Amino acid sequence: MTKINDVATLEKDGEIAVLTLNSPPVNALSGPVREGINNGIKQAIDDADVKAIVLICEGRTFIAGADITEFGKAPSGPSLFDALAMIEHGPKPVVAAIHGTALGGGLEVALTCHYRVAVPSAKCGLPEVNLGLLPGAGGTQRLPRIVGPEKALEMVTSGQHVGAKKCLEMGLVDELAEEGKLREGAVAFAKKIVAEKRPLKKVRDLNDKVEAARGKPEIFAEFRKANARKFRGFLAPEYNIQCIEAAVNLPFDEGIKVEQKLFRELVTGTQSAAQRHVFFAERQVWKLPDVPADTPTIPVNKVGIIGAGTMGGGIAMNFLNVGLPVTIVETKQDALDRGLGVIRKNYENSAKKGRFSMEEVEKRMGLLKGSLDMNDLADSDLVIEAVFENMDVKKQVFTKLDAIVKPGAILATNTSALNIDEIATAVKRPEAVIGLHFFSPANVMRLLEVVRADKTSKPVIATSMQLAKKIGKIAALVGVCPGFVGNRILAQRQREAQKLILEGAMPWDVDRVLYDFGLPMGPFAMSDLAGLDIGWSKEKSQGATIRDVLCEMDRRGQKTGAGFYDYDENRNAKPSPVVEKIILDFAQKKGINRRKISDDEILERCIYPMINEGAKILEEGKAIRSSDIDIVWINGYGFPVYRGGPMFYGDTVGAAKVLAKMKEFQATMGDDFKPAKLLEKIVAEGKKFSDF
Repeated sequence: MTKINDVATLEKDGEIAVLTLNSPPVNALSGPVREGINNGIKQAIDDADVKAIVLICEGRTFIAGADITEFGKAPSGPSLFDALAMIEHGPKPVVAAIHGTALGGGLEVALTCHYRVAVPSAKCGLPEVNLGLLPGAGGTQRLPRIVGPEKALEMVTSGQHVGAKKCLEMGLVDELAEEGKLREGAVAFAKKIVAEKRPLKKVRDLNDKVEAARGKPEIFAEFRKANARKFRGFLAPEYNIQCIEAAVNLPFDEGIKVEQKLFRELVTGTQSAAQRHVFFAERQVWKLPDVPADTPTIPVNKVGIIGAGTMGGGIAMNFLNVGLPVTIVETKQDALDRGLGVIRKNYENSAKKGRFSMEEVEKRMGLLKGSLDMNDLADSDLVIEAVFENMDVKKQVFTKLDAIVKPGAILATNTSALNIDEIATAVKRPEAVIGLHFFSPANVMRLLEVVRADKTSKPVIATSMQLAKKIGKIAALVGVCPGFVGNRILAQRQREAQKLILEGAMPWDVDRVLYDFGLPMGPFAMSDLAGLDIGWSKEKSQGATIRDVLCEMDRRGQKTGAGFYDYDENRNAKPSPVVEKIILDFAQKKGINRRKISDDEILERCIYPMINEGAKILEEGKAIRSSDIDIVWINGYGFPVYRGGPMFYGDTVGAAKVLAKMKEFQATMGDDFKPAKLLEKIVAEGKKFSDF
């Protein structure tokens, strides 16, 4: 065995050279790995006794992609292109032996090899699009030459991981080796190539599949149209499509130039920077400075939920999905039956769509027990309260729970805004109380705000974070304050949206600007979808707001066919002349002189106060990091990933610009725009939100 460098070794198995890479954890394409490939292949080529080469990796996976910690740094050692050229243009066949995942740059390495062998559990993919990028080492030019442009389009724009059996069908892999015997299988395959004197199969020279698509622009037009909604606002999917078009319409070397040009544009642009920020933020969010990784956790084998409404039912499904038994308690039988019925219907709908079998539906429903007696929660390890948002009601529930539930259990509230420190005064064990703020629909939305109260114990926090991971959520640990992190920031945007429509904009103007910014919908379309009458009371309503007036007219949103917008029978929205008149009359009555409001002002007034509020949250220590605020807003409120979240967007615009605008608005519109002390400090010190 010859040591090539710290991560690569070369040994001979008869006339086959085996080049092994071992760079934990995932053999990413760092400088030493590129050097190992380049120098190892060269050495094998220079050895007259070697007839073919197998490239294989130690550890849990084949090369899993680029080393993204190197992005933006000066490259060291041979470039990836040098290493790939050494493989592709060498005179001896190279076989990639794939286990685990061959992703991104890893699959690009495998595509320059002349043959590919994989174990059945392996997966291949080009997921660069998820970081706002495209495969920059020939992946977009080689992939369509093997699998055809249609399949390549799907793979590069979705980043999907394709299983080895499917890869074999597509021709991406030449042979499957026995699980656990990859090296033997790959060496045997290499010997067979030599014995049969098979040609060097360079993927770059395979042209029949791309030539078959030449002169058929409809392939691309139809693909763009079918995915327009999904790709809205993102640059990377479109640039990936353009690269596959280049593979079809241009010679290989010309296509590589297009790929390089578009890759450079993406890698230096703000969208990819934002998406890479989110990638790291999603890993960072689990790290809690004062709750060590070895904090003991509480075993959770049984879950209790109080309230079988929309939230309670959705929360229950998260636990049933991972095999945890749930007891759900209601006060009335009809409410309980309705809640259990909705859960069953949701599962049956999923089964109809082929997501799982009807047996699985019964298995999950079999873990669910409904009850009208809170005493049935006595042996639960975790109880989550999901009742009406009213402090007195919640405190009564917690006092009862305290007397019933076994010692050591976690007592959680799903409140979206109420003071959890006050809720905790209702029990004799405040250290057991925590907020688990699920977002609606709770069985779908990825975000979970884990809210620590003053007395919440570290094991309770650690267990809650661990459970969040188990049920497939992304959790952000936040502190107690009105609205916590997400809704507290949302309140800033909602207030400005309401003011803007009185001062001169219309609801559809505000919605359009925020939709174009990248949000799934604007605040008024959102209100119509949720129902304008949430939290509205007919008895107490005095027409004090536009919403009151609309609800009094029975314009309560999509469900009544009218709200801020008018809706047709398919719930398509159109601007409403009725609402326009209501707004104009309302503004006149309030003595407001309406004026023309620009799109820029709408955007700045809706977004900059959110950034400012985020700065206050950091200042008060209610979020651990600015990137945690971004995670909350991306996963709970649909903030566009390609803008990186409100705080990253603040850094993109520049804190100085945000501060200047806040001061300008404060001077003309009052203290709603008062800058946070931290915002002033960041500007004074020339720093960024990401530094805090």
